[in-house]
Amino acid sequence: MAIENDTVEQQDGMKEVNAERVGYAAGHKNMLYLIRLRWIAVVGQITTITVVSLVLGIHLPLPQMIAVLACLIAFNIGSHLRWHENAIVTNREMFFALLVDVATLTAQLYFSGGTTNPFAFLYLLQVILSAVLLEAWATWSIVAISCLCLAGLSLFSRPLQMIAEHRETFPTLYVQGMLICFLLVAGILVILIMRITGNLRTRDEQLARLRQRAVEEEHIVRMGLLASGAAHELGTPMATMSVILGDWRRMPEFAGNAMLQEEIAEMQAQLQRCKRIVTGILMSAGETRGESSARTTIRTFLSDMAKEWRTSRPVLEFVYDDHIVQDMPVVFDSALKQTIFNLLDNALEASPQWIRLEAVREDSTLRLSVADAGPGFSPAMLANFGKPYNSSKGRPGGGLGLFLVVNVVRTLGGTAAARNRPEGGAIVEITLPLAAIALEEEKNDVT
Repeated sequence: MAIENDTVEQQDGMKEVNAERVGYAAGHKNMLYLIRLRWIAVVGQITTITVVSLVLGIHLPLPQMIAVLACLIAFNIGSHLRWHENAIVTNREMFFALLVDVATLTAQLYFSGGTTNPFAFLYLLQVILSAVLLEAWATWSIVAISCLCLAGLSLFSRPLQMIAEHRETFPTLYVQGMLICFLLVAGILVILIMRITGNLRTRDEQLARLRQRAVEEEHIVRMGLLASGAAHELGTPMATMSVILGDWRRMPEFAGNAMLQEEIAEMQAQLQRCKRIVTGILMSAGETRGESSARTTIRTFLSDMAKEWRTSRPVLEFVYDDHIVQDMPVVFDSALKQTIFNLLDNALEASPQWIRLEAVREDSTLRLSVADAGPGFSPAMLANFGKPYNSSKGRPGGGLGLFLVVNVVRTLGGTAAARNRPEGGAIVEITLPLAAIALEEEKNDVT
């Protein structure tokens, strides 16, 4: 039980780490968007200062404004170097980046008229970005700081000389500047918000997939605990039945009856099969992959497995196509063997007359496909392939075989897919990376 608790705790820790990684990835993309937006702001400030000074002839404190612009450029270069190397962006770091943008905007407005500058509306850009990117406390902090900066600019700023010299033309220029500011803010917000919301939507989808996977893994853990408990409980009655069958076989009433002797022998063979299944469940539940695995080769493992399955199942025609040209030493454990058996058993229920298992090695992957001549999958089953209790058998608890297959294959880094055959029947195909089953000394060569 202590081992099971440790496994659950490790799984919970991995789920939290995966969720954090997804959140950090979304934050990293958003930070890169801010860096690009800051370069646009740098180009916009250079253009505005040039037009206002040279074209409109308005005197500006160029040394101070260029110094602020140089600081913004230096900060953006540093941000680019930092976030190019470090992919983890927290909420506090995003808050600090937006705070720097608010500070540089305030400094530029201070040297260019304060609230009389129509570009003071750019504060709204920072506020909206903070509402989209930051947590609640950080967003309200940006709102409060922006309001304080705007209020301070209304009291303390360097006025533009043209306000006193050209009072009659200033309102026109102010309206024109306000229109330019509105178009600039609207265009930037539309483009940036669309990208950020798309990024956040992708993050939410990834988190939803992680949550779904966590639910499925928890379901598998519960089934594993139930299976191991049932295996322990079945040990005693199977031992009792084995003793009774041995006594029956030696009883005079049965010894002279050849038909009964044959049936008793079949019952003993099936009982031995049940014991092997129970032993395999206990080994899989109580041992790690390295302890319950066998060192073999791909072709040997698949050939022995196909032979074992063929002799223990009532299938009329079973075809095993081995297309593996280059064999290699690997490690196969009981979980993967049971996974392939589940695929074959499902195919047997749908098509007792004919089943085909095909094995192909493609570069660094192993592809196994199981085909049958049954009725095939319905569109609803294909759409929900690998989900628990998605079955056409119509009995309680059905559909767990393919669910376990998909999750075991996914744990090994592979994929599972299903489709219907044009000539009738279905194909379930699993693809495994050879690095997941190769011996340690072979992994580098496979990679």
